[in-house]
Amino acid sequence: MKNYLFILLYIVLFVMTFYGLFYRDMAVVAPILFGLLLLFILNSNLLKKNYEIDENLLHLTKEIIHELNIPISTIQSNVSLIRRQVKDNEKLLKRLSRIEDASKRLERLYDELHYSIKKEIKSIEREEVDVVDLVKERVSIMRQLNRNPFELELEPCSVVVDKIGFEKMLDNILTNAMKYSAKESPITIRLENNILSIEDRGVGMDEVELLMIYERYFQLDSSSQGKGIGLALVQAYCIDEKIKIDIDSKKGVGTRVKLDLKTIIV
Repeated sequence: MKNYLFILLYIVLFVMTFYGLFYRDMAVVAPILFGLLLLFILNSNLLKKNYEIDENLLHLTKEIIHELNIPISTIQSNVSLIRRQVKDNEKLLKRLSRIEDASKRLERLYDELHYSIKKEIKSIEREEVDVVDLVKERVSIMRQLNRNPFELELEPCSVVVDKIGFEKMLDNILTNAMKYSAKESPITIRLENNILSIEDRGVGMDEVELLMIYERYFQLDSSSQGKGIGLALVQAYCIDEKIKIDIDSKKGVGTRVKLDLKTIIV
């Protein structure tokens, strides 16, 4: 807002200067030129302070992100150690599973925050990616959670994208499909005519919920665990990469997310 005010002031002063020069009225021109000089000095100082604040904030954020990784790793390693020692205690194993799930969600949040900061610091290089291989890799990771079965129907396709961002976008969509589906309900992934679709047979959404899905912290079920920022990140990535995203859903039937990859095909 401050920058816009400075720009407006510059425009007004330049117009008045032009008016004074045109009519050769130095009584008007002299104070305006002095005002322009003063405004330039003031604006330069403010921009310098803003830059220093941004640099300090960025440094602090990077330090916090680094420190976050240490307790996450500690929690996960200790959970694995305790699990081996109490493998016959079913009640305790369930509690450990909840701790482990929570640490994985925290780790995912850490990864997304680290990626976002990295994007702000420097531009992410795009690279050629085999979509079939990438989908199979992400699905294999999701299968380790021992939840939904996956059905894959994939045609060959290669794209040029920010690979890490593409992985995170796909993970968010797959996680949502699993989160709002019964464990035994299959999730179908199709890649046909350069369109990637992920379809679940979960709770689905009505028209009102569909209008809100890209809002940060929106969740279909307030009792469900999660950060509620997944589809907001998906939309932001698709906008950056010029990928057209379309979501069809019906309450009680399920949801289908379609990603048109035509603009990024190799």
